[in-house]
Amino acid sequence: MSPRRPSGAAQTAIASGPAPHDHPHQPELYAALDLGTNSCRMLIAHPKGSGFKVVDSFSKTVQLGAGLERSGKLSAESMTRTVHALRICKQKIKRNKVRRMRLVATEACRRARNAQDFIRQVQRETGLTLEIIEPQEEARLAVISCAPLVAPGTEQLLVVDIGGGSTELVWIDLSQVAPEARARAILSIRRDFAGSDYQDAALRVVDWISVPLGVATLRDQFVDVEDDAARFALMSWHFEEQLEAFAPYRAQPSRAGFQIVGTSGTITTVAASHLGLKRYDRSKVDGLQMSSDEIDKVIRTYLDLGPRGRRRDPRIGEDRHALIMSGSAILQALLRCWPTDRLSVADRGLREGLLYSQMNADNALTLSGSPRQHQKDRR
Repeated sequence: MSPRRPSGAAQTAIASGPAPHDHPHQPELYAALDLGTNSCRMLIAHPKGSGFKVVDSFSKTVQLGAGLERSGKLSAESMTRTVHALRICKQKIKRNKVRRMRLVATEACRRARNAQDFIRQVQRETGLTLEIIEPQEEARLAVISCAPLVAPGTEQLLVVDIGGGSTELVWIDLSQVAPEARARAILSIRRDFAGSDYQDAALRVVDWISVPLGVATLRDQFVDVEDDAARFALMSWHFEEQLEAFAPYRAQPSRAGFQIVGTSGTITTVAASHLGLKRYDRSKVDGLQMSSDEIDKVIRTYLDLGPRGRRRDPRIGEDRHALIMSGSAILQALLRCWPTDRLSVADRGLREGLLYSQMNADNALTLSGSPRQHQKDRR
């Protein structure tokens, strides 16, 4: 499949109005669920100042897109695993009495011929209504989630979200936005990418792209290549070829005002490996700055370990070892395209973007400048 380009049409908001409070002093709870090609993840939180506090969460590897490359359909086994996970999410939503929620599905459901049958099955068996979002909306939410990590001096911003089935890239020009307003303007980015709703801030989306290759789909395309190093090189160059239509692909921005923010399990795993963490610690990873040399060193270590060594490496983890090299291939391609000294690591993504977006639409955040980082999800 070819990378998706912007259609120019705004997406329609799917969110009900604020629900009345049972108790006037109890903060409204919001739920955000991200059903991707590989994982099902949910956060339940309430607004707190310019951020939010997580009160419950869920994360499980469901491999919804397993076999999709070959058959073009979601398998019965994958759907059963996913419905089981979604039942748990429903229980958490009900237990916490959540009334404001947005539950989205991404690339696997966009591509599967039987996606609507699956959506109806989920509704029938769990009572949850999933919304299949378009690539542009997925990219927008990824950008919103990273707003707190944007440095005040950033004038050119590239946000990269490496998913299981696709990778979204958004290039934003912030040079005409006052430094103190840049993070807030990103939080209010419009659905059609035509700027920001924040006091007419002069934010400009230079270009965006959705490449239908993520850690799972890229791995599946090269699964027949037996040599580990050759497979990695082929994956990386193949991904780079998909970026040719992206306008800033050949751009050489000034390093002083250029920032790349990367959000994905791959990037946080590379960061954890760099730090030598045998037990993952979000507080040490989210917001970490890594140099391109440090990232290359970690990737070379992964290659030296080989498949068996990566499987046993506690820094990678059992859920990630089969996908780490395809994700690293994507990351390496991105660093080749835009030589930069630093990458900002974001342990956040669609769920956080969904929460910020809902809360911002309800005027539930007290934002005077840059949003603060939300409290850590300790679950």
